[in-house]
Amino acid sequence: MEVNLISDTVTLPSEGMLDAINKAKIGDDVYKEDPSINELEEKVAKLFNKEDALFFPSGTMANQTAIKIHTSPGEQLICDHYSHVFNYEGGGVSFNSGVSCNLIEGNRGMINSDQIISKINPPDFYHSPLTSLVCLENSTNKGGGAVYAINEIEKIKAVCKENNLGLHLDGARIWNAIIASKTNPSQYGPLFDSISVCFSKGLGAPVGSALISSKEFIQKALRIRKVLGGGMRQSGILAAAASYAIDNHWTDLEEDHFKAKDLEKELIKLSFIKKVEHVETNIVIFELINDIDNRLLLEILNKKGIRISDMGNNRLRIVTHRDYTKKQHNYVLAVLSSLKF
Repeated sequence: MEVNLISDTVTLPSEGMLDAINKAKIGDDVYKEDPSINELEEKVAKLFNKEDALFFPSGTMANQTAIKIHTSPGEQLICDHYSHVFNYEGGGVSFNSGVSCNLIEGNRGMINSDQIISKINPPDFYHSPLTSLVCLENSTNKGGGAVYAINEIEKIKAVCKENNLGLHLDGARIWNAIIASKTNPSQYGPLFDSISVCFSKGLGAPVGSALISSKEFIQKALRIRKVLGGGMRQSGILAAAASYAIDNHWTDLEEDHFKAKDLEKELIKLSFIKKVEHVETNIVIFELINDIDNRLLLEILNKKGIRISDMGNNRLRIVTHRDYTKKQHNYVLAVLSSLKF
């Protein structure tokens, strides 16, 4: 049996999604004449209680565009040391915007208001970079799918407002965070100046993210997206998939969370596992004891058809998703329970 648990981006479109793609009304989105794109952007903006949204080919491009608008070269943003914008966007923060990251060692990828206050450079101290932006990630990738409490985000928002800082949310897996925390997307819009959301993680769409903000911000984003080469033509077929995913796949995420919790319970029983991060959503990160080489475990699992991710430092990652079936789940649990070193 083949089981791919490397990421929730490995899913294939469902039959209903393929039908929606086939029936999509399309036009040239570079001229803003694609009705399916326009409909998706309006839907997502309304969902998060914001004025406007813009469709992007990737979450990385959406995040990088937001950072570019929020900052000027030579300035600095604050984020957790596990954050995606720092670790997994190819150095785009410095390459695209000419800014640096002031890193915080938070709790599983989450930072708090007091930590942020301690990292804000005095605006009149010209020897250090001017702090202009705070970036949060919810849920956290490298932190094992951890979810921010809404009241902590409110505290962070107050700090940003008091210090005239922008606040951006990398919400690649915000859909999972909302399900896990039993919150509503409309609660997030007023707390953030900009939000990126991904349709290909968890929701099962093949391609696409959106940047959500004010009309003025999105107008600026349109220009940056053009500069970065993100303008697409008849991309309504992608928007139709994303829109279908929001309407039909979102509530399915809870099943992914249940399966991840099962995996956590099984991994905790194994003698060669040093630590399993507390599971809240669909990401399971675990650490092996020091004398076990993670490459050996990966090799054993690969031979049994199970693929997971190497996070380095003896940490490994499993991500459940909508194409991970109950039959596959039972197989993985059985394989894990049989492992011995």
